[in-house]
Amino acid sequence: MQQTRTFTDKILLVLKGLAMGAANKVPGVSGGVVAFVAGFYEEFIYSLQKVNLKAFKLLISGRFKSLFRYLNGKFLGLLILGMLISYFSVSKILDYLIVHYELYVWAAFFGMIIGSIYYISKDFDEWDKNSVIFAVLGVICGIGISFLEPARENDNLWFVFVCGMISVSGMTLPGLSGSFILILLGNYVLLLVDSVNALYDTIAEVILLDFSFLDNSERLRMLQVLVVFAAGSLAGLVSLSHLLGYVLKKRKKETFAVIIGFITGSLGVVWPWKEKIYKMNKKGEILIDREGNRIIDNYDRYLPEFHSSETWLAIFFILIGIFIVLGLAWYENRNSAK
Repeated sequence: MQQTRTFTDKILLVLKGLAMGAANKVPGVSGGVVAFVAGFYEEFIYSLQKVNLKAFKLLISGRFKSLFRYLNGKFLGLLILGMLISYFSVSKILDYLIVHYELYVWAAFFGMIIGSIYYISKDFDEWDKNSVIFAVLGVICGIGISFLEPARENDNLWFVFVCGMISVSGMTLPGLSGSFILILLGNYVLLLVDSVNALYDTIAEVILLDFSFLDNSERLRMLQVLVVFAAGSLAGLVSLSHLLGYVLKKRKKETFAVIIGFITGSLGVVWPWKEKIYKMNKKGEILIDREGNRIIDNYDRYLPEFHSSETWLAIFFILIGIFIVLGLAWYENRNSAK
């Protein structure tokens, strides 16, 4: 692992965390792809592997400096800082752009994933019959997930914990979007909208020394759901990183082939030309969340009309997405060669 980093390296790592955090927020886009293309995927997985029994022993014995070094703390700390900045800045901008320029945002992400597939594949020179089979399996899994029917919302705490474990896979598995998985599990609004808004409201009230939320059973339930979801996410992050670390050591070629296939299969999720399908009740009325927004159930994909100027503008944004990824990859390689 790279232990000594220049100031520029540290700034770049924060920016990579920022990009990773923004990608994780969008249903269909995986933060793991950012880690893979930006060249820190393996260090990220191996750093997460360090969250183990030894780290726990260092923590309870108060050896914080040793714990920081053991966990590759500078790397993880800068990456997490970037993700936190992203959550309160870039992801908010993305929310605005998706509302007002949805087609072009999806087109740019579609192009970025195409660019990622090209970049990863061009340096993968270990293609053989075995790795092709694994890549095809990855493609099938990626396509299959994109066409699954979403489940209904379920706030059972055990299920919420499982949602946390599964959804965090978007950070560690390139091509698998944690946000999209939550849509499929039926809990995207509950866990990424309602519970987060409950936390915001609670923090705002506590700052004003208003503790009335303690008498609000619905608010307390939402905070409980958020805590359980966070615990599940942490458990999933640690357990999945250990599994991925193991397979990367034992079956690196096959793992990379599956990842390439999986990212390719995920193109179906971020296909730009699609209509939202909203959740409805038994009366046929569209359901809304606590913020008054219609709840998305799934997407109905269609082919674009090439006589439309909007389609050609979307294709232009696909090309921009491709060049963004290839440009960043070129910059990363140039810095690595110095």
